[in-house]
Amino acid sequence: MSGRPNVLGIVLAGGEGKRLMPLTADRAKPAVPFGGVYRLVDFVLSNLVNGGIHRICVLTQYKSHSLDRHVSTTWRMTGLLGDYVTPVPAQQRLGPRWYLGSADAIYQSLNLVHDEQPDYIVVFGADHVYRMDPRHMLDRHIEAGAGVTVAGIRVPREQASSFGVITTAHRSTQIDGFLEKPTDPPGLADDPDSVFASMGNYIFTTKVLIDALHQDAEDESSVHDMGGSILPMLTERGQAQVYDFDDNQVPGETERDHGYWRDVGTLDAYYEAHMDLISIQPVFNLYNRQWPIFTNQAQRPPAKFVAGGIAGESMVSTGCIISGQVTGSVLAPGVIVEQGAVVQESVLLEGVRVGRGAVVRRAILDKNVVVPPGATIGVNFDHDARHYTVSAGGIVALGKGQRVPS
Repeated sequence: MSGRPNVLGIVLAGGEGKRLMPLTADRAKPAVPFGGVYRLVDFVLSNLVNGGIHRICVLTQYKSHSLDRHVSTTWRMTGLLGDYVTPVPAQQRLGPRWYLGSADAIYQSLNLVHDEQPDYIVVFGADHVYRMDPRHMLDRHIEAGAGVTVAGIRVPREQASSFGVITTAHRSTQIDGFLEKPTDPPGLADDPDSVFASMGNYIFTTKVLIDALHQDAEDESSVHDMGGSILPMLTERGQAQVYDFDDNQVPGETERDHGYWRDVGTLDAYYEAHMDLISIQPVFNLYNRQWPIFTNQAQRPPAKFVAGGIAGESMVSTGCIISGQVTGSVLAPGVIVEQGAVVQESVLLEGVRVGRGAVVRRAILDKNVVVPPGATIGVNFDHDARHYTVSAGGIVALGKGQRVPS
């Protein structure tokens, strides 16, 4: 490590996550539980820490209590070497205003940069599910002498209208433009049927970022956003390059889960990402011991299956008691499925209880939801649409502790 550059990690974790309602009614998007025992923020922090970046500031803002608590209690690094992961709430350091955008969040937190004096700053988002070794991207950034390197993932050209698209000079990694959800973008030189979608992960040379943030802060017409303001500015200066996520190699990855990245910004995407976890050879493998996803788990007994309870093609966390039938589902700690109950293709968060003879299908139940005996969720669409949130893909979602009629 003695020959490595000084790197500061900044995680942008202030998102409201409105499209994930009701899961974000009482928590910030990066604090939303995922995969039974994790929070979304655990994925980016695990990537940074596994990649040797051990000084990390997590910038928070909206409904941040559970996020701040999770980061503070889970991500305790050794102080002996000066390592830390710390939540940094919006502090109004530059006047009585909250963050105006992601660029303004970093601008208002430049004291963190001045304290550390890093050579490079890694700025990653906090609400995606993926594995990535940031060391390879950093090496590419240093070799190129770029001002900013943007991680791009190849997506089919017909899906471009769902993403911010990066365009590059012909057969070059230099970025020459950003297109916001274009309908007819140019394809890549080596793959005309694909485009680069921005992953929201950036590496900056420190001086370049500081100068750009100061210039942006003085521009009253700016939206003060990293993707919408800072990157176009550096692109015009010829200082921006793209990093192809497909080039990233993570220790212990399988051929099947290489290059996996999901933006779980909608209920359907969140649900589908859970379904990616539970096949025999999962599309995203949580069992990679060479690149673990870290979190903090409560002390609970092992899961128990009694009275004929069974689970198949599912992930069942500690503290669960299964007396009914569970298939194709992900169960967080402390879930109880009573005798005669059926849970199919669902995501049940901590403390959910499914009563005797109840049926839950293609649903997301947030913390402490109680399904009364004999009740149904995901069976009668008209009933569900009147009482709960139903996604465009037909997934029924209930918020924390939401009451289910008997």
